[in-house]
Amino acid sequence: MFEQLGLIGCGLMGGSFALALKRAGLVKRVVGYSKSPSTTERAKQLGVIDVAAPSALMAVSGADLVLLAVPVAATEATFRAIRHGIGAETLVMDVGSTKSDVIEAAQQSLEGKLKCFVPAHPIAGKEVAGIEHAEADLFIGRQVVLTPIKATLRSNVQRAAQVWTSVGAHVSQMTHQAHDSAFAAVSHLPHLLAFAFMNGIASQPEGDTFLELAGPGFRDFTRIAAGEPTLWRDVLLANREQVLRQSQFFRQALDELETMMRTDNVTDLEQAITAASQVRGEWRLGSSTESPDA
Repeated sequence: MFEQLGLIGCGLMGGSFALALKRAGLVKRVVGYSKSPSTTERAKQLGVIDVAAPSALMAVSGADLVLLAVPVAATEATFRAIRHGIGAETLVMDVGSTKSDVIEAAQQSLEGKLKCFVPAHPIAGKEVAGIEHAEADLFIGRQVVLTPIKATLRSNVQRAAQVWTSVGAHVSQMTHQAHDSAFAAVSHLPHLLAFAFMNGIASQPEGDTFLELAGPGFRDFTRIAAGEPTLWRDVLLANREQVLRQSQFFRQALDELETMMRTDNVTDLEQAITAASQVRGEWRLGSSTESPDA
């Protein structure tokens, strides 16, 4: 059991983590901080945190477990704010959807505390944000990817894995480079496409009429376009190289399908659709192919 969780960012992910730890009996006290005092106060009212800290450093002081649940663009500034409060035995994790930039921020900011840091990415979330939507069940059955670096103590990697396993998640490890490449394909590019698709419809004079006729297939295809704008802005910029690389593969595949349509190539078009259908039919959530939620 941990004596104190220092929670930096009292939103959906951070709040759900705190609730999950509480329900599992893994933490005695949760001290939370958010840039918005009203958010922190709301988290306290909802029982997500026990104490509202006036600063990130105060939330971390005395904590043996720290979770950063902030936009990836705010990671370096947050590390700098809390580094002097991190003890030798403190376990520090984040929940960022990109890892290379988070690790670079840690290397620039944490100095001698890097051994405490275990980068983590829980593949869970909702299309709605905010502490009101936090739930203790959010991580049950979901994947959590750890991307430890050379400086990370192996004992801390083991502790991190135990924490996530205890709240119901399935834990795996990979390098941060492999992580960012994989999630550009299965998460970040799909979000980019969903944003572009919705904007493309909205830009047409008949867009509102089209939307009124949309059904369940449209709903399922576009669900992720309702993602939190600031979060996804930061993710797409942080992992732009890999996302743009994946976009080229998509453009090539789309161009091929369009060519088949233009040339009335019935055979090749059916074969391409069949191939896609088979891959999708064989895919299972939580298998080696990760969930497309950030």
